[in-house]
Amino acid sequence: MSRIGKKPVELPSGVSASVSGQTVEVKGPKGTQTFNATDDVTIVVEDNTITVTPRGNSKRARQQWGMSRTVVANMVHGVQNSFKKELEIHGVGYRAAIQGSTLKLNLGYSHDVNFDIPQGISVTAPKPTEIIVEGHDAQQVGQVAANIRDWRRPEPYKGKGIRYKGEYIFAKEGKKK
Repeated sequence: MSRIGKKPVELPSGVSASVSGQTVEVKGPKGTQTFNATDDVTIVVEDNTITVTPRGNSKRARQQWGMSRTVVANMVHGVQNSFKKELEIHGVGYRAAIQGSTLKLNLGYSHDVNFDIPQGISVTAPKPTEIIVEGHDAQQVGQVAANIRDWRRPEPYKGKGIRYKGEYIFAKEGKKK
C-alpha cells in the first residue's frame, strides 16, 4: 500500500481539474499543466479532490500509484503558487547577472557562461552571488537549477562553486607538508 498514493489531492479555490482518458489537466491562476498517467493507475476527479488508485496489485502499478499522485499534487501546487530554488555562488570573482533572457555567469573560466532561460521559468539575480529560479512546474524548476549548478559544482577543498541555499559541503583536508 502506498502511503502517499492513498491520500486524495485537495483542489483549492481557483484551481480546477479535468480528466480525459489518462490525461489530467489542472488550471489555475499561474497557468495550466497537463500530465499523461500510465495505464497502471486510474485518476478520478470528484467534488474538490483528485484520487489516484492502482489498477491491479503488480509492483509497477504500486510504483506508479505514489508517483502519479505526487505529480498531480505538484501540478495543483504549481498552478496556484510557484516553485522556487535558490542558489548561492561562492568564490572570488564568481558572479551572476541577468541580461534579457540570458543568465551571464562569471565562474573563473576564460569566458563568460551564457545560460539561456527557458520558457515558463523566471530567473532573477537579486545579488551578484544569488540566483533564484521560479516557475509553476516543479520538475522544470529543479532541472534548470541543476543545469545552472552543473556549470561549477562546489569543490570539496575550498567550497568554491554554485550550491543550493543551505547545502552543506563536506570540506576535505588539504595536503600535509
